[in-house]
Amino acid sequence: MASPLNSAIRLLFLIAPFFFWGTAMVAMKGVMPHTTPMFMAGVRLVPAGVLVLLVAFLSGRPQPKTAQAWLWILAFAVVDGMMFQGFLAEGLVRTNAGLGSVMIDSQPLAVALLSAWLFGEVIGAIGAIGLMIGILGISLIGLPDAWIIGWLHGQNLMPSLDFSQLFDNGQWLMLLSALSMAAGTVMMRRLAREADPVVATGWHMILGGIPLWVISATTESDQWVNINWDGWLALAYSTVFGSAIAYGLFFYFAAKGNLTSLSALTFLTPVFALLFGNLFLSETLSRVQSIGVGLTLVSIYLINQRSAIAEKLNFQQSNAASVYLGNQSTGEQLRLSFVKENPPVEVPVKVHTVESDA
Repeated sequence: MASPLNSAIRLLFLIAPFFFWGTAMVAMKGVMPHTTPMFMAGVRLVPAGVLVLLVAFLSGRPQPKTAQAWLWILAFAVVDGMMFQGFLAEGLVRTNAGLGSVMIDSQPLAVALLSAWLFGEVIGAIGAIGLMIGILGISLIGLPDAWIIGWLHGQNLMPSLDFSQLFDNGQWLMLLSALSMAAGTVMMRRLAREADPVVATGWHMILGGIPLWVISATTESDQWVNINWDGWLALAYSTVFGSAIAYGLFFYFAAKGNLTSLSALTFLTPVFALLFGNLFLSETLSRVQSIGVGLTLVSIYLINQRSAIAEKLNFQQSNAASVYLGNQSTGEQLRLSFVKENPPVEVPVKVHTVESDA
């Protein structure tokens, strides 16, 4: 039996990846005024990929051996590396760390839809409710407050809407980042058949980060000349802790069969980002955005825990006693079903009508 101290330490390690991911967003946002987005995105990926591959080599994990495996890694690098981190960095220029983290961590909604479409996974009633709540929450976060308030007051805003605002809105770039991450999550299921997932993660960071540095070299300038020591420490933190260690811990616990615990804790990433963004960067939310954040966090929990919630509800229903009557041509049949365990056991009892001579 595990001691309370060991249980507490294990819980801290379970929470650690989400703490690192959330606080890394704050660290990246803090250094953003002194660097450029594509350069920072590459820094977040390439050194972390080298660290992951070093750990994989020391632990004896096999390298990819087939052309098909490398093609899947390359595709994974483009989607989950270059696009995910590229959109994230550009989005951070235009929005705060807390809201950006909420939008990115809404990706379980897209994963659920893609898995249902590609693999036939059942979303279920709980998942459908979570999706609807999530769409509402993301809309409240991503759309300008003036639009939402105007619609609530019944105003016809269509003639005055400037849809270019959406593309200048960092939240929507974060949504594109979330969709890229969702596609990468779905791709990992197929990639894991071709290559070791930890090794693939390391290579996808390197192969996805190098093009970001190429883009930075051709389109950006003064990438690092204005970064002070605090900025380099922030970049190092987001690379080592926010990428390498966070992914390492995540894959370690996933390999140990703790996926349920991990998915239940996903909502902590934006919570940490919101908390530390307010503490260190004085980030605040409008009332509409706060409602949207709350709804999105609820939806993330419902999507990730839909199976566990459905099983719990079914278990409670299966322990309720049910009695129903059925009529048959041969007589009247009374079925008494007292469900004590799962699955239920039905006990049929036939009652024949005996007519009296009187």
